[in-house]
Amino acid sequence: MKLGAYLRNMGPQSTPRTLVACARVAEASGLDDVWVADHIAIPPDDAEGSGGRYLDPLATLEFLAGATERIGLGTGVLVLPYRPPLATAKWVATIQELSGGRLRFGVGVGWMEPEFRAVGVARRDAAKVTDMTLEFVNRCFANDEVEANGQRFLFLPRPTRPPILVGGAAPHALRRAARFGDGWMPMGRDPDALRSPVAQLRELFAAAGKGAPEVVMLTALPLDDPAAAAARARAFADAGATGVVHGARYDDADAFRRAVDVLARHVAPALAG
Repeated sequence: MKLGAYLRNMGPQSTPRTLVACARVAEASGLDDVWVADHIAIPPDDAEGSGGRYLDPLATLEFLAGATERIGLGTGVLVLPYRPPLATAKWVATIQELSGGRLRFGVGVGWMEPEFRAVGVARRDAAKVTDMTLEFVNRCFANDEVEANGQRFLFLPRPTRPPILVGGAAPHALRRAARFGDGWMPMGRDPDALRSPVAQLRELFAAAGKGAPEVVMLTALPLDDPAAAAARARAFADAGATGVVHGARYDDADAFRRAVDVLARHVAPALAG
């Protein structure tokens, strides 16, 4: 059972010094991974909490790969329709290569209409573009030589493909995960609500000839009550989660350190037991 935390790659906490400090705190504490979010064009009327300041998640993880040694580095999630498939595949391969295989590639379809307008992609096409991108990324990581738009090219370096974890709700995300990926990244706070879709996901993976799927739960644990946080995380594990990622706002690196201390001292032992 893996345990991770979100880093704020947005707002005033997204300075190089704070990001590195938080990532190193998480690594030193023994957390399995850190995750960053994806917004590419926040509209002015929806910038509360970030002020519209967002770092690109792939560039952020590339930066953090050089500042850490062990900890996993995840996109939670990268909105695939916002970016060209080949550029995305190259970014993913580069981070995976330079980090020594630490990338965890969470992906999603997206939901924010203003961002789709800004990037020039119709939201109605988002699912189709997502599937096309995932098919292309898988093809790139399977072959040194790939074709796109009638042109053959070399996809090198070609490290081991990172695990693909599909975000979103059942049933569409479950089918997409079974077709293209290695697991599912749901969001929520109710462990009992996880049981039925996890059972469906396992059936879909078995029908596709795949092994057991990863289920990485994105949630906000009640860290102000360490015992309750540990119990909530354990309940997610009992419901079928293979990982829990805690996401909550923090003011600075010291506040993040305090949250990680609760995760390491109280939640991690509950998941290991």
